[in-house]
Amino acid sequence: MNSFFSSKRLNSLVPPIVAVIALIGFRIWYFTPNYDEGEVAANFSAELLNGDRFELSDLRGSYVLLDFWGSWCGPCRREAPTLKAIHEEAGDRLAIVSVAIERSAQNWQRAIEQDERNWPYQIMEETSSLKFLNGPISDLYNVNQVPFHFLIDPDGMVVGVNRWWIELLSAVE
Repeated sequence: MNSFFSSKRLNSLVPPIVAVIALIGFRIWYFTPNYDEGEVAANFSAELLNGDRFELSDLRGSYVLLDFWGSWCGPCRREAPTLKAIHEEAGDRLAIVSVAIERSAQNWQRAIEQDERNWPYQIMEETSSLKFLNGPISDLYNVNQVPFHFLIDPDGMVVGVNRWWIELLSAVE
């Protein structure tokens, strides 16, 4: 029997199908953050752009948008005006903490100026690989793509992961 669905033909399709399924599973696992809605956000400390020491827990009592980005990331740079508008509209109800995953401090500082990211919580996380986005804070949150955002409530709970901007503003009102 020489049919399209012969066992030989089907057997030859099994390895590529298994490979595709494994790749999809790996992609889902790799790009899944360590924190989801309803979990307590992990505390971390870092040095801010101005040289001050920062701890995420210092912002308890306020909503926090934890913003992972990079000066080299086109979509990150394009969303900067939206972040700026949210910062201006939300005022004291929302603190934006931007964690830039970078290889160059000069590029990071230039992007902050060009994009008018004028909120005080600017952190640079130096990485050896923009392919894997490795660094202590991005590893803590398992951030493997940018832009990526976590909305944290005043009690330190994650209440949003990569939410739409309109949802974000309504959450902090």
